[in-house]
Amino acid sequence: MINFAHSQYLLLLLLIPFFFVVQGVILKLRRRRIRRFGDEELVNMLMPSYAKARTWVRLVLFSIGFFFFAIGLSRPQIGAKLKEHETKGAEIMIVLDVSNSMLAEDYSPNRLERAKLAISRLVDKLREDRIGLIVFAGNSFVQLPITTDYVSAKMFLNSISTESVPVQGTAIGEAINTAVRSFSAQSEKSRAVIVITDGENHEDDPVAAAQQAAELGVRVFTIGVGSPEGKPIPMDGELLKDKNGEIVVTRLDETVLRDVAAAGNGLYVRAGNSEFGLNPIIDDIKKMDDEKYSSIVFEEYDEQFMYFLAIALVFFVIEMLIGDRKSKRHLFRR
Repeated sequence: MINFAHSQYLLLLLLIPFFFVVQGVILKLRRRRIRRFGDEELVNMLMPSYAKARTWVRLVLFSIGFFFFAIGLSRPQIGAKLKEHETKGAEIMIVLDVSNSMLAEDYSPNRLERAKLAISRLVDKLREDRIGLIVFAGNSFVQLPITTDYVSAKMFLNSISTESVPVQGTAIGEAINTAVRSFSAQSEKSRAVIVITDGENHEDDPVAAAQQAAELGVRVFTIGVGSPEGKPIPMDGELLKDKNGEIVVTRLDETVLRDVAAAGNGLYVRAGNSEFGLNPIIDDIKKMDDEKYSSIVFEEYDEQFMYFLAIALVFFVIEMLIGDRKSKRHLFRR
């Protein structure tokens, strides 16, 4: 396995073709200047020591040296060792509602996309904490297990839609239970669940689930997405209607979410357009005692840059030793 610690320097390799283009232009301009003095062949005869071929040889050697020099600057590394890495922080399970009601456009462009944007910004701020992601509607699934791989977290986050869970509904209680079961075995005290939903629970008892989580040492926070007055749900270019043909209006149920947060020893925040609500919750989570976590990571690559720089130096030296003029020395004299 080859890794480049400073891969941006590989862009220097794109300069190599330009070296030959510039050299060709210089030689062309030189021939034009020679023609001003007279016949080109006659002028060349007056300069018998000049060797045009050596100019190209020197350029080839310089380009090869530059190639190895650029590779060396990018710090190539090979091999990797498995190493136990210890960190301190909290484990945070984000539980995201992906039911159709999250398509309502209380926010721009809608509730779900606004929530995803807020989570993405949260991930950018994390350092040592571990994060997991659960999506739910009529039932719940672990979209991303607890991890410190924030890049993967954002990739999984981008793929979430209302089709991520095939069964429609809003089973907040089941989602909280799924989150509690998804914490790592290493975690005992610094565990938090953040439920992001409009609060329209139709399936189970989320307050009881939050209370059970609190008894296990897991704090449950809630973020209310939506507006109390409600918004219709756009579906396939039209507004969603019920079986009676009436337009469905989805409203934020803050009462349920406040009760869930209170039972879960957490905090309820209503999401706004500018401040979504994750920051005050994260500030509260940071007050919890940090947990120590161990994980196996790839570390300690073997550096190889010095070999490439040494090869580059050899080619640069050879290029400097070769002049543009023919050598006057001969091994054998008559």
